[in-house]
Amino acid sequence: MAKHYLLYGSERYALAILRPLQEAIRARGGEAAWFFDGPGAEDLIEGEKLLTTTQQVRAWNPIAIITGSNAVPHFFPGVKVETFHGFDAGKPRHIYIRGFFDLYCTTGPRDTGQFKAIADKVGHFSVVETGWPKIDPFMKEFGGGPPPLRQPPVILYHSTFSPSWSAAETLYDEVRRLSRSGEWRWVVTFHPKMNPETVAKFRALQNEWLRFADDDNILELFGQADLMCSDTSSALNEFLLTHKPVVTFRNRRPGPQLIDIDDPAQFEPAIRRALSRPPELMAAIREYADSIHPYQDGRSSERILDAIDDFIAKGGRNRKPKPRNWWRKLKIRKRIGYWGPA
Repeated sequence: MAKHYLLYGSERYALAILRPLQEAIRARGGEAAWFFDGPGAEDLIEGEKLLTTTQQVRAWNPIAIITGSNAVPHFFPGVKVETFHGFDAGKPRHIYIRGFFDLYCTTGPRDTGQFKAIADKVGHFSVVETGWPKIDPFMKEFGGGPPPLRQPPVILYHSTFSPSWSAAETLYDEVRRLSRSGEWRWVVTFHPKMNPETVAKFRALQNEWLRFADDDNILELFGQADLMCSDTSSALNEFLLTHKPVVTFRNRRPGPQLIDIDDPAQFEPAIRRALSRPPELMAAIREYADSIHPYQDGRSSERILDAIDDFIAKGGRNRKPKPRNWWRKLKIRKRIGYWGPA
C-alpha cells in the first residue's frame, strides 16, 4: 500500500517549499495531499490533491505531516515534521520551538547544532540535518557557482515586510535614481505581506530598466540576477547559495559574507564593489553558504523522507512527550473549526 503524506501550508509560499517533496514522494511510489488553512489552495494545479476538512485528513491517514509553518494541527494523524519556511534572517531559531513537532529537518550545520542542543535538553523532538526541500531544483541548476556578469548587470532588489527591518522606504529614492540611469537592470520583488502602499510606489517605477516581479517563488528570479540588494530578509541567505554577492541595509546580523551599509549614500558604492566581486568577499560567501546549506546535490527532499522513515522505524516517539500547549492548540482548533478528538 502506498504511503500517504500530508503537505500542510498556511501561506502560498508553502507550494514552493513543499512541491519538491511531493515530487520525491511520488518518485518513491507514495501519495501526497495538501491542506491549507490560509492562502495557497487556489494555486494548486491539475493532479495535486487537496483536502479541505479534518475528517478528510483523518481518512487520508498520512504517516507524516510536513510543513514549513511554525505550528501544525495536533489532531491530524502522522509524524509532525518541520522543514522551515526560510533561513535564519537575524533572530535565534529557538523561538520557533513551540512543542508541535516530532522531527525537525534542519538545513545545515549552523542550525543543526542549535537545535540538537535544545533537543538534548527538552527531549520532546528529534533533529536530522537534511537540507531544505525548496531549493532542490535550484541547487540542481545553480550548484556550480556564479556565472560571469551579464551586460548590463542585473540587480534583484528584495525587502522584508517588517517595518522595523525593511529598508524599502529608506532606499526608495536611490532605487528610483539608479534605475533610471540605464547602467544596470533591476528586478524588484517584495515579501507577500509588504505594505501595499510601498508595493504601489515601487511598481510605479517600472520602465525599460526596472521590472516589478510578482513571482511567488523568489528562487525563480535568482538565475536572472548578478547581485541582490536587501535588508534582513531570509531570502538573502537563499541568494548567497548561488555564491553571488548581497548588499544589505542595516542587516540585523551582518558578517563578512555581506556588504552592509547604514546610509543611503553608501548604496551605489556598495553595489559597485559587489559587482567587482572582490576575492575576500567571494570566499566569505562560499564559507557562509556551506555553513547554512552545504548540500548541492538537490536531494534534500529525499533525505527528509529517509529521516521520516527512520524515525518511524525507531518507534515514532521521542524520549519525552510534547508539552500540552493548551492555548496554542485551542487557537488552531478554532482556526480550522475542529472540536473532535485528537
